[in-house]
Amino acid sequence: MTTTSSKPNRLLFIDNIRVFLTILVLLHHLMITYAGEEAGGWIYYDYRPDTVTAIVARWFTSLNQSYFMGLFLFISAYFVPGAYDRKGAGRFLKDRLIRLGIPLVLYAWIIRPLWYFYTFHIPGAYWTWFFSDYLKYFGYIGGGPLWFIEVLLIFACFYALYRQFKPQPVQPIPDARFPGSGKIIIFAILLGFVAAIVQIWFPRDTAITELNLQLANFPQYIAMFILGLMAYPRNWFASLPDQTARRWVIVVILLSFLPLLVGFTANPQVGGTMNFILNLISNWWEAFMCGGMSIAVVYLSRRYFNQQGRLAAWASRNAYAAYLIHEPIIATAALLLSGMIIYPLLKFALMGLVTVPLTFLLSALIRKIPYTDRVL
Repeated sequence: MTTTSSKPNRLLFIDNIRVFLTILVLLHHLMITYAGEEAGGWIYYDYRPDTVTAIVARWFTSLNQSYFMGLFLFISAYFVPGAYDRKGAGRFLKDRLIRLGIPLVLYAWIIRPLWYFYTFHIPGAYWTWFFSDYLKYFGYIGGGPLWFIEVLLIFACFYALYRQFKPQPVQPIPDARFPGSGKIIIFAILLGFVAAIVQIWFPRDTAITELNLQLANFPQYIAMFILGLMAYPRNWFASLPDQTARRWVIVVILLSFLPLLVGFTANPQVGGTMNFILNLISNWWEAFMCGGMSIAVVYLSRRYFNQQGRLAAWASRNAYAAYLIHEPIIATAALLLSGMIIYPLLKFALMGLVTVPLTFLLSALIRKIPYTDRVL
């Protein structure tokens, strides 16, 4: 397979992980489309009650949610210190505002409301609906999948503020080792406990509507971003030992089926010791899966996918734009084919074969528009 890279030291397996996670996000939302609200929140549902679909979807979405956005943040944070040191505070923030802020604003205030209004045939005048209903129910910023872009921008600003107190360039730590399994276990236990405490006040599946932020998930997001910053000078992507990684691959394979065998749902706001314990167990499972799956994905990608052919390189270039635009593409395709009555899981598979390539193809076309390469 021919390897293509514009930079000799580029971590091609990291580019491939980004593509993998982007496709997983698309499939995650497509699964929710056909499984209904029990599987998660989404803009449009083409839902038919089916027990097998509900079980598979709940398992699939729970597994994804345990780690994929945390790993996205870890990878994003890994490249932040180097970018800051090369550019300085002013240019670093300017670049983040261009690459993150422009899509965030355009999508929240122009693309998403226009698409929703005309696709779903909202009655009345557009501007009346926009100011009276859209901003009230859909929030001011970060709607749909772009809450993640909003979080990246917020974290980048906090990092720039932190570096005002630590202006020295980040230096490599050549003798640093990848954390051992004992430290990873302690991290997961503490993360799960903190998340369970936070969810007493901010339960799962509730959000700050104006900003579209679910604070219940922020312990993981903050922790993984900080770990990504720590990974950069310690070169954790390269120093991850194969033996440690293989051990965690086995752990996550065993843990991944635990929700199917046991199942744990609780609302800590209801009160009571049992509700808190069930929610704590759920958060511990998620924390162990987050750490373990992140290690497993990095290890397997580094070992087997540290190269790129032309298709992989093309997908890598278009992954960011695909993430930004996938909501209207998936939802519109599902709406157009809502009259096609077939088994939900089969429909999910067929639609995945169509919408994933379509999203990347449209992303590539959008990136050909002049000046979009500066943003996308």
